[in-house]
Amino acid sequence: FEPAHQVVMSALAGVAVPSARLARKSAPVRSRASRTVVRAATTTSAQGIVVVTDPSQEEIAKCKSWGTWGCEASKFPWTYGSAETCYLFAGEVTVTPDGGEPVSFKAGDIVTFPAGMSCTWDVKVAVKKHFNFH
Repeated sequence: FEPAHQVVMSALAGVAVPSARLARKSAPVRSRASRTVVRAATTTSAQGIVVVTDPSQEEIAKCKSWGTWGCEASKFPWTYGSAETCYLFAGEVTVTPDGGEPVSFKAGDIVTFPAGMSCTWDVKVAVKKHFNFH
């Protein structure tokens, strides 16, 4: 598998993702001047699945040019012939790689799946997503 940052960068070609975005955890940053909380996006990687929570508007705009797909609540097996990056704009899903631990994501997340991964999709709430195979 490619390192998480390379997968995200190739899927979002032309969209700069600051290296701080690729940390496992990110805490809110409090501005002393305005006393407001600025949310920082979090990127996590588990079993080759990369989840970007709270992506930037620039990242989301890039994803909106991709194809769309959706399905109702259901459970089904899937194998990735090539890597896929998707932006969920509706729904909740838990994907469990064969022999691995479940990874959950929801509307608003950008998710990248590695080529060759076999898994089970458990769609908890009907999903709509933009997707790109690469």
